[in-house]
Amino acid sequence: MNSIEQYRYFLKDTIRKTINFSNTDQSQGIPAPPVEKPFKPDSIRIPLKAPDQLSEKIKKKDLVSAISSRKSRRNFSSEELSIEELSFLLWATQGIRKSGGSNPAFRTVPSAGARHSFETYLFIMRINGVKKGLYRFLPVENELILLAEMEFMEEQLVHACFGQNYVARGAVTFVWTTIPYRMEWRYSLAAHRVILLDAGHVCQNLYLACEAINAGICAIGAYDQDELDSLLNIDGTDEFAIYLAPVGKVAAG
Repeated sequence: MNSIEQYRYFLKDTIRKTINFSNTDQSQGIPAPPVEKPFKPDSIRIPLKAPDQLSEKIKKKDLVSAISSRKSRRNFSSEELSIEELSFLLWATQGIRKSGGSNPAFRTVPSAGARHSFETYLFIMRINGVKKGLYRFLPVENELILLAEMEFMEEQLVHACFGQNYVARGAVTFVWTTIPYRMEWRYSLAAHRVILLDAGHVCQNLYLACEAINAGICAIGAYDQDELDSLLNIDGTDEFAIYLAPVGKVAAG
């Protein structure tokens, strides 16, 4: 099998036929991994707006309009986003819509087996009332947690994305990492293809949510893996970056 055929094979679900699912960690009775990375209790945390607290201004755009106007936008203004707008974008992409029971991770986006392997990191540049820095979204608590106030943050982010300047020109840049074991626990070697499918679900929701608040977004799949993982302070093996997208108010013209 040559290289092209190998990569095409990855796109297929053929591997499922080779897996004995009775041997997965789930089938062996091993407890499921947590739905969210742990954090230090004394960390700086910022509460977000709950979905029922969002203003009618955010809710008013209909789905047909959002879909028909959706496109990638790379030119952002210097305008801030509000904490309410950021709350809405996070809820739309990884918010928990149903808690309790045996699975507290039912989200606003679909995921294979409701495994939701992603963590959401945010390079915040211009969010009203929020200090510039690197944050992580806590979906269970519906909060942001401050990870670092970074010197030359924008420059480091641009460098990690091969000089694509617009990645740091918005108000906030979303970075999704994956913790593969959350999916491997159930699906073993069939996990990795569906992780990538799930990434598309998340980012499309962000596109549509941005249309609802008159913001722009452009998804980015080209980046220096090692450099971006290092910038996020993750190990690159059990957790690594998989997709990112800058978001900001659209520049006039």
